Amino acid sequence: MVVIGTGTLWGLYWLPVRHLAEVGLDGAWGTVAITLSAALLLLPLAIRRRAQLMAADRVTLAALALGGAAFALYSVGFNYGRVAIIILLFFLTPVWSTLIARYVLGWRTPPLRLAAIAVGLAGLATMLGAEGEWPLPRTAGEWMGLASGIGWSLATTGMRVRRPVGPVEAACIFAFGAALASLVMAALLPGTGAAVTPDWPRGLGTAAVTGALWWALSMIGLIWASSQLDPARTGILLMAEVLIGSATAALFAGEHLSGIEILGGAMVLAAGVLEVWPVKRTPGQSG
Repeated sequence: MVVIGTGTLWGLYWLPVRHLAEVGLDGAWGTVAITLSAALLLLPLAIRRRAQLMAADRVTLAALALGGAAFALYSVGFNYGRVAIIILLFFLTPVWSTLIARYVLGWRTPPLRLAAIAVGLAGLATMLGAEGEWPLPRTAGEWMGLASGIGWSLATTGMRVRRPVGPVEAACIFAFGAALASLVMAALLPGTGAAVTPDWPRGLGTAAVTGALWWALSMIGLIWASSQLDPARTGILLMAEVLIGSATAALFAGEHLSGIEILGGAMVLAAGVLEVWPVKRTPGQSG
């Protein structure tokens, strides 16, 4: 239930991000406010657990910070592109994870994982080439969605091969990495033409609630639940995010996908199922 709830919650995440843009915190600034709120909320816990953090594997901590940066990029992307496309581009992570495992870590790749790569890349080409153009991202938000998925794949690979840390410590580093990345993006990215004068009471209130609910509580819960469930079940349950995000974007933002885009998105989801589907392990084999 925790994993389903997390997937559903993140499927709604674009709503507070877009709301912050409407009240004046556009571009990356809404994500800055959200992630800083989460980091400040988790800071006392990080201080209390500083001994565990100091003893933690440095590669694991770096991977967690990178994961936070990837999620920050994903968050900012919602202000620069269509919600469903950005979510689906992020969910190409199984393709990148399998390629990293094969060509960087030297793990053997079972046929089912190769099928996941083929189906995922075909889905990507179908989705991005739906209008008869070259199958490449066409907006800054789509590039962010694609890049965030690659960054998340690198981060999860690092977390997978090194010694893990506890859920609270992981959420702390995740939020700090996201906040730092958000500040960098805010300094570099242009605004989106939303309200000029920020409505600070509404903006900061929304950011505080979003940071606490999405970036603190849900992350701690997801990390804990992931340690209790097998990866296949976790990955499939998290796909609720795609369905919820696509449906709510169509309902509340009028962002509808074409038939070809839906087909490409279905192929991306199928690739995700293939990637997490249990396979018989052999020495040196990924999955």
